[in-house]
Amino acid sequence: MKQIIFAISLLALVNCKDTKQQEAKIEPVEQPVELINEGHNEDTSNVYDNVWIKDIELDNSRKWPANPETKEGVQNMQNRIKTQTAKTLDDYYKLAEQLNNDKNYVIKNCTMKGASHDNLHIWLLPLMDKIEALSQAKTLEEALKLKYSIEGNLNAYNDYFE
Repeated sequence: MKQIIFAISLLALVNCKDTKQQEAKIEPVEQPVELINEGHNEDTSNVYDNVWIKDIELDNSRKWPANPETKEGVQNMQNRIKTQTAKTLDDYYKLAEQLNNDKNYVIKNCTMKGASHDNLHIWLLPLMDKIEALSQAKTLEEALKLKYSIEGNLNAYNDYFE
């Protein structure tokens, strides 16, 4: 069921109101030492990477304008990740579901166009992968690492968008 929801979310993102598409360059990067876990599931090991930071750009040293709904949805995610105190895997799964709902709100209400929209995609696609991985975390350690990685993504939004 989660895979169907993820697929629908991905289709919605691809079909949002922009006519331009930009392929994100994926380059391997060293994983931060604090995220290395010898027993980590290799299927999600790249989810911690923040290669998107190499691809995102500012608007001539200025932040990109974002539509009000995007701002609202991202603010909801930022507040949710800061205030949620998960103690069990079920708590993390619930957090992933809530973040996914907020992310879907952003996608559904996307009105951004052009380069600002393209850069939003560069920021959003890795976040989507991290939320999906959180919904499938197998251990509390993995879930906590994903939560911190998601929080980093969400906090970086403010560096690129206003």
